[in-house]
Amino acid sequence: MIRELDDRTLVSGQINPADLPALKASGVTMIVCNRPDGEDPGQPSAAEIESAAEQHGLQFRHVPIIRGIGPADVQSMQEAMDAAEGKLLAYCRSGNRSALTWAVARRGQGASVEEIERAVSGAGFDLSPVAHLL
Repeated sequence: MIRELDDRTLVSGQINPADLPALKASGVTMIVCNRPDGEDPGQPSAAEIESAAEQHGLQFRHVPIIRGIGPADVQSMQEAMDAAEGKLLAYCRSGNRSALTWAVARRGQGASVEEIERAVSGAGFDLSPVAHLL
């Protein structure tokens, strides 16, 4: 399920190469993978998604969140957000890590805690695991 955080940012669970044409048609120009490879049996690798993204003219970044969100993860997410010319879709297993990483990145860009909380809660995610980072 794809959820909208703001007018430029979407998050979702695992995507597949076959999903990319529809994502591109919806205005997505940047794909960010927040999953480490091999997290679940049978998941497409980041390289597979990257290859398919390139075939469809989409930018791709791999920012795997493994054991919590660190400063380098936040910086990489901010860079992807800044580089996206259209919408950005970040994905992980459920969308949760992607939403939380986006929240910390947006706070670092100056968004208010209230704005972030409204977006993340409105998309059905719990901000409390990263509240200390906001």
